[in-house]
Amino acid sequence: MTKRVPVARLFKGLLSVFFLVIFAQANAYELMGRIVKVADGDTLTLLQGNQQHRIRLASIDAPETSHGSDRPGQPFGEASRQYLASLVAGKTMMLNCFERDKYGREVCDIPLEGTTANKLMVLQGFAWANQQGHGKYLRDATLPAAQSQAQSARMGLWAEPNPIAPWIWRYRCWKQHQC
Repeated sequence: MTKRVPVARLFKGLLSVFFLVIFAQANAYELMGRIVKVADGDTLTLLQGNQQHRIRLASIDAPETSHGSDRPGQPFGEASRQYLASLVAGKTMMLNCFERDKYGREVCDIPLEGTTANKLMVLQGFAWANQQGHGKYLRDATLPAAQSQAQSARMGLWAEPNPIAPWIWRYRCWKQHQC
């Protein structure tokens, strides 16, 4: 038996989604500058004039790089960082940004010739489509399909038998010390 949804409730839900999209677009902004550092596969530094901006790539989560002996890196962490660097390091770029995260980083897409660096990271198997928290960090709805494509082709980290998503790695390895 199917459950019928009252039209008013359906309309209210659609209206909420509409305003959420409009609000997100209204708060979007651009940053232009030179990429001066690539810290890992989803974090970099953009220099705009004399001001440095820490940038977190939207919609993706890349394998962790090492942060000392108590926070070891994941397989493909360094390869992920190097691939992102090959795409953007030293270039002057316009970034499409959405917000600041809880660490004060700007959350942005990096446009590249008809796609984004974010999407290329996923397509080449150097990052996950960030579906942590039931997708609340996923701004690009095409990334799960891109991830499936990379998995099917066994690209990058998907060549490994059991890759561990970074959000699971951070919990298990860095918090629970079960590396």
